[in-house]
Amino acid sequence: MNTYFVTGASGAVGSALVPLLYADTRTRVRILLRAKSEQHLTERMEELCRFWKLAPDAEPRTRLTALRGDASQPRFGLSDREYATLCTDTTHIIHCAASVRMNDTLDHARRSAVGSAQEILSLARTLARSGTLRKVDFVSTVGIAGKRPGALPERWIAEPRAFHNTYEQSKAEAEVLVRAAIEEEHLPITVHRPSMVIGDSRDGRIIHFQIFYFICEFLSGRRTYGVLPDLGEVRLDIIPVDAVAGAIARASLDPDTVGRIYHLCSGPNHSIRLKTLRQLVRDAFARHGISVPFGVLLPHALFSLLQRTAARFAPADRRRTISTLPIYLDYLGDQQGFDNREYLTWLSGTGARLPQWEDYLSRVIERFLSERHPPPQR
Repeated sequence: MNTYFVTGASGAVGSALVPLLYADTRTRVRILLRAKSEQHLTERMEELCRFWKLAPDAEPRTRLTALRGDASQPRFGLSDREYATLCTDTTHIIHCAASVRMNDTLDHARRSAVGSAQEILSLARTLARSGTLRKVDFVSTVGIAGKRPGALPERWIAEPRAFHNTYEQSKAEAEVLVRAAIEEEHLPITVHRPSMVIGDSRDGRIIHFQIFYFICEFLSGRRTYGVLPDLGEVRLDIIPVDAVAGAIARASLDPDTVGRIYHLCSGPNHSIRLKTLRQLVRDAFARHGISVPFGVLLPHALFSLLQRTAARFAPADRRRTISTLPIYLDYLGDQQGFDNREYLTWLSGTGARLPQWEDYLSRVIERFLSERHPPPQR
């Protein structure tokens, strides 16, 4: 029997991954959850099971266990007994936990990314010494590219570079530790670098509305009274959460993926232009009866100046939203590309395919609007 230890099970990727693992009746899954108490842990677990549509009376959930802890804490904040159990029979580790806030302080971002990587690698070393470990799948991000020119290759990046935010920088620092563990200690690790993860390609479902959905709200013009920056031909690389989770689940059982880096993304030729996304978003809002202001495009520099001025004089309820815009504008204003040929070649060998945004993006946006902006009750 395979026994998985999964961090980040309540996040976008982890919450899509756990049901895939649990579907195999020969698999046990232990998930790490933050909780204030054992009662809170039970409540969080039941909330996740409802999201996963695992009915409490369908079968005893003996193969699915929640552990109260924190991925960035020593030994994940677990008791001696719980940690000893992990070290005894865990065969697979999947590390999805991450703080995706772009405006964290660098210290906090490092505690989350680097601290958790250290703990994951420590557990992996213990399991490798005992002969129990079969595989570690480590979820990073294409954001480790930072502000470097050209398409990011599916390899380690050692050259100095600037970053758009502390999230990117801390994840890049975590990868340094992972690289050493692979090359010097020969731990069986695969690194997955997703791009911007959005809802399920089949029905748009996702556990949390994160960065992509803030961008959609922004591109609608509703938060900026219709005034938007002209971002030219800049593209946004997105990938549905089911594609990411499916790739990680398959890779966890494929020894040929050890030592590989896969960019779980659309790639330079299939990412969406922001101006196309802007029109899709505005059309979707209109279909839902949500008014959007007339759009006015300004040069990027002029929009940034206007934003800084508005942040000083805006009402308090708008000031916080406006003050976060520079973080996203810095990210969106940069023409990025991520080479994903290694990933696509491997994916093709598994018999799977990567869905294209033309086939699913409307469903994702519609799902967001139906949940975040439901029609008024009559």
